[in-house]
Amino acid sequence: MTIQVGERLPQVTFRVMTADGPVAKTTDDLFKGRKVVLVAVPGAFTPTCHRNHLPGYVQKLDEIKAKGVDAVLVTAVNDVFVLDAWAKAAGAENIEFISDGNGDFAKALGLAMDGSGFGLGLRSQRYSMLVDDGVVKVLNVEDTPSKAQVSGAENLLKSL
Repeated sequence: MTIQVGERLPQVTFRVMTADGPVAKTTDDLFKGRKVVLVAVPGAFTPTCHRNHLPGYVQKLDEIKAKGVDAVLVTAVNDVFVLDAWAKAAGAENIEFISDGNGDFAKALGLAMDGSGFGLGLRSQRYSMLVDDGVVKVLNVEDTPSKAQVSGAENLLKSL
């Protein structure tokens, strides 16, 4: 069952790149006591994610934060090294990238998808959400992975 507005995020462990290398961080480490925009993509460097989805959040980061958001986080079912390389390549160093390498978070949210038809295996659906102290306040799920409109930065800003 898909997570709903008003529900608390499930507890999982992510991997986050630091100056000292990958570090494990829990849901509480990342969301407790913070107002966060969480953006999920099917895959780093994939065309829609790289050209259409992430750039809006890079460009609108200051505007999003001006609305009282503490951080923008991006997650994908990719390893922490790929997400780190993607953040650098996209000029998104001020956005936090959290690796859901095994898809545990996507599955726990009910937002996993089967990308095996494209050689991608288990992936996350494309969505954006506003999370306040671990509770989902806004949830925007795309109906198809090749679109980034409902979950895009412009649409998310309207709900802040």
